[in-house]
Amino acid sequence: MARFIFGSLAGNIALIGALVLGGCGLLPEQIDETAGWNAQKLYSEAKSSMNEGGYDQAIKMFEKLEARYPYGRFAQQAQIEVAYAYYKSGEPALAIAAADRFIKLHPNHPHVDYAYYLKGLVNFNEDLGLLAGLSRQDLSERDPRGAREAFDTFRELVTRFPESRYASDASQRMQYLVNSLAAHEVHVARYYYRRGAYVAAANRAQAAITSYPQAPANEEALFLLVKSYDAMGMNDLRDDADRVLRKNFPDSVYFAGGPKDNRPWWQLW
Repeated sequence: MARFIFGSLAGNIALIGALVLGGCGLLPEQIDETAGWNAQKLYSEAKSSMNEGGYDQAIKMFEKLEARYPYGRFAQQAQIEVAYAYYKSGEPALAIAAADRFIKLHPNHPHVDYAYYLKGLVNFNEDLGLLAGLSRQDLSERDPRGAREAFDTFRELVTRFPESRYASDASQRMQYLVNSLAAHEVHVARYYYRRGAYVAAANRAQAAITSYPQAPANEEALFLLVKSYDAMGMNDLRDDADRVLRKNFPDSVYFAGGPKDNRPWWQLW
């Protein structure tokens, strides 16, 4: 009898286990609330999420829209909107990739200028803190590649779409980038000069002058050029750089408080 009861109990346990396992397959799967939404509905909801700051949710909906409805104006708009959503969600690499993809797929799109602007803006903001803090950071080992890429992108925008609503802002940002990149070169030149690497200092100062001829930082670039040539005993080049400095910056701060012993001003240091 005990054997029979035990056997029945074991059978019941096995049966219950089978029912439980089988029941797992009967549980409803997670419902996708967007199932059945048309392209316009998906786009509208994604935009609403983005306007409310729900960028991750917006990205998911934009990607669903393109996957389900790959053709048409809503899919195209989703491609550029998702680039902005990635930018706002702190994913600059994905934002740039999305902008590049849109430019490649739709080079003649009415809003392709915005894709260029957004791409430039992402790179610009990535390097803004780097280039704005020259007085607080040693940038000699930093590569402002993002700033250069931002400049190139803004330049392409302004050149290809001079009437774009974004052209004016892009031009202003280009000017900032020119000044900042020149300041970076001068900072590096100063770094080398202070360490006695006069050839490297002269080369970087010359690079700033040649690459960014109108930048305010070139006053110091010329000063460092004079100092570096003087340290190397290259008197002719030193005097040439001095003449250029005096011609372009006759009231330079580096002339202030000249020496009383008739030494050249560059020997003050």
